[in-house]
Amino acid sequence: MDTNDSLRVASLWHSMHAISQQLSPVAGCSGIELLEADTFDLHCFQSLTGTKFFVVCEPGTQQMEALLKVIYELYTDYVLKNPFYEIEMPIRCELFDFNLSQTVQKDCVALLGR
Repeated sequence: MDTNDSLRVASLWHSMHAISQQLSPVAGCSGIELLEADTFDLHCFQSLTGTKFFVVCEPGTQQMEALLKVIYELYTDYVLKNPFYEIEMPIRCELFDFNLSQTVQKDCVALLGR
């Protein structure tokens, strides 16, 4: 996906997330955290500042919540501490990209047992 497609998906998810918070019969609901489909699962983690992180994976994949928290830690370490990053703009940070790639690859190896 290019940047515009990513922004459209994020905007759509943000709207669904906000609506689900308001319509939920459960008091204090924080919104949709997991969307299960036939061919994929979409996991969402919302930080205290409102920034949302997503992982799209095969149905039934375990430990995605833990992966999302690690991704958030990478975001705080490499993006938020970058003096050139502007809040709510697409992330363009090589250190973040590199460490994110390493984390996802390491997580895949651990999940697959290779």
